[in-house]
Amino acid sequence: MKQPKDVLEMIQQENIRVVDIRFMDFPGIWQHFTVPVSEMSEDSFEDGYGFDGSSLRGWQPINASDMLVVPDASTARIDPFYEEKTLVLIGNIVDPVTREAYSRDPRHVAQKAENYLKQSGIGDTAFIGPEAEFFIFDDVRFDSQRNKAFYMVDSEEGVWNTGREENPNLAYKPRHKEGYFPVPPMDKGQDIRTDMMLALEDLGIDVECQHHEVATAGQAEIDMRFKPLMEMGDQLVWFKYVLKNVGHQYNKTVTFMPKPLFEDNGTGMHTHVSIWRDGVPLFAGDKYAGLSQEALYAVGGILRHCKALCAFTNPTTNSYKRLVPGFEAPVNLAYSSRNRSAAVRIPMYSASPKAKRIEFRTPDPSCNGYLAFSAILMAVIDGIENKIDPGDPMDKNIYDLPPEELAQIDSAPGSLEEALQGLADDHAFLLKGDVFTKDVVERWIEYKMEKEVNAIKLRPHPHEFFLYYDI
Repeated sequence: MKQPKDVLEMIQQENIRVVDIRFMDFPGIWQHFTVPVSEMSEDSFEDGYGFDGSSLRGWQPINASDMLVVPDASTARIDPFYEEKTLVLIGNIVDPVTREAYSRDPRHVAQKAENYLKQSGIGDTAFIGPEAEFFIFDDVRFDSQRNKAFYMVDSEEGVWNTGREENPNLAYKPRHKEGYFPVPPMDKGQDIRTDMMLALEDLGIDVECQHHEVATAGQAEIDMRFKPLMEMGDQLVWFKYVLKNVGHQYNKTVTFMPKPLFEDNGTGMHTHVSIWRDGVPLFAGDKYAGLSQEALYAVGGILRHCKALCAFTNPTTNSYKRLVPGFEAPVNLAYSSRNRSAAVRIPMYSASPKAKRIEFRTPDPSCNGYLAFSAILMAVIDGIENKIDPGDPMDKNIYDLPPEELAQIDSAPGSLEEALQGLADDHAFLLKGDVFTKDVVERWIEYKMEKEVNAIKLRPHPHEFFLYYDI
């Protein structure tokens, strides 16, 4: 692990003159500012750099705006996109008066979640493996004003363009829900996804594979190899940054918005979770699908707290356009080794105990990874500590169940407002070990309701004109 002196040596060896300080804001967008190396010394890793916390979403009021970001030497990487060779350091947020870590710093929440796992005695490492899907578009336009609103996304792959004059139109456009896994020329994103994958590898981020996903119009997936929770939180922000910038180099745009297309598959982030202790995987055993009893209790924790979890793992109003039946959407609060519409799946690709994990399929990549992964871990710990029984597995096709049987299976929230209410009703498990504070939970609910739920509620929707204008 790099220390401050190692970073300063790296600066000298690489002839670096510019340093970028980055941190995650409350909703989940990477922020940055840049300093010359003359402003960096070993003291910088203790003293930090000041900034205005009132100008960032969901953070400080203007009368208490001063904050510090303290660089973490272990995060040092060279940016692959800047014209001037630039060292990037991810920082932690600190109160300049008390020098205490800031409760609303998502990275701090992740640090506390990892520490709480160790304190619980259950394990010492939580491995997280997210499968973050995304879309690559060629043209995106939108507007939202008092008297008009519209959006339009387009892609050379879009099946709606089979009749477009393209001089010439060469066809090979994936039909709706048929984008998994055709070779080129049907798959037009091979080269760009490979460049994304290799850019991640060059940064030291291990990648397992890249491929086209189910939807038309450039839906894709690149899978990172599982890592400890905090490390994966850092990697996920790099992941989004790299993909967006490689896309920009190709004159294309990348989005992690969960549901940009109507009536085609949305973008999820199936999240694999396992807990280890002293190098031993704790989720492998002789129970259902090769799980241990602890793993089944972990499943029970996720299912019991799923509605609250969704406030962090599916934190946008658009998230719930994806969480509807019929599109492999994991809306059913059940677990299975086969059924991909269940909220929790047990992957069966390998019999190795080291590969045994649980896959929480409900999350999507619009989330703030630090907060989402931490919330999932807290639900897992609560399930194990309280021996929460997940019930029987659901290996039948849920969509073929008779209505009376289907009615017995609970569902994920149907809206962000419902998820936020679930969080308001059920967050004691998050407060253990002071991992999530009441301040974080209350501010998250307040911010999301005011800035997103109510903002959408108050605005006419274009489709309402189609439905109601002639009434």
